[in-house]
Amino acid sequence: MNVSRVAAAAAVAAAAVVALSGTAFAHVSVQPQGEAAKGGYATVNFKVPNERDDASTVKLEVSMPTEHPLASVMPQDVPGWKAEVTRSKLDKPLEVHGKQITEAVTKVTWTADGSKIAPGRFQQFPVSLGQLPEDADQLVFKALQTYDNDEVVRWIEEPAEGGEEPESPAPVLQLSAASGDHHGGGAADTAADDKNAGHDDEAGHTETAASSGGSDTTARVLGGVGIAVGAAGVAFGVLAGRRRA
Repeated sequence: MNVSRVAAAAAVAAAAVVALSGTAFAHVSVQPQGEAAKGGYATVNFKVPNERDDASTVKLEVSMPTEHPLASVMPQDVPGWKAEVTRSKLDKPLEVHGKQITEAVTKVTWTADGSKIAPGRFQQFPVSLGQLPEDADQLVFKALQTYDNDEVVRWIEEPAEGGEEPESPAPVLQLSAASGDHHGGGAADTAADDKNAGHDDEAGHTETAASSGGSDTTARVLGGVGIAVGAAGVAFGVLAGRRRA
């Protein structure tokens, strides 16, 4: 009887951990590698977990923020995935290092090419971004996640300031205060040089401890609560068994 009660309590504890942490980890998110400073360049990871038990993720579409166009968007190669960059004309040209930029990347699409995100797995898609806006505290990237059963999950709901997290939140990149070391790359003669300069500028800095996104912080807190609930459940099961004995 004691063994069965302990097993039951452990099962309840495990279910609590999954229930509490699942919502925090289930959605597509974006985190910087190091720092994402206003006016500078940064490399970010789009983290895509598979939240289905019977299907694999085969496609990810990430739309760039239209209210703050980015002159340089360069995806890193990911084995087993093909990346496609979509560029569009800008209604209002950007000025980068004294040059007029008339078009910008509006979407990056990754399609499975020999690989998938299987159930219980996740994949990260790194992208170099710049020049980050100086007049914004965050950037919102709307994403579409497609499964091999043709299901499409739309991570496009923008979080409201001070409100609860929406059911299908869009990935949000928090920007840190501008600093002299992260205020863009050096001057360049061509648009391509602008991109390379920004990339080299970002790569040349010593990376500080990565600042976790709000979703990861929430996940750790909820995970800790789940573990505490689980421990209490196990203890209750043991004590109950001893009293009956």
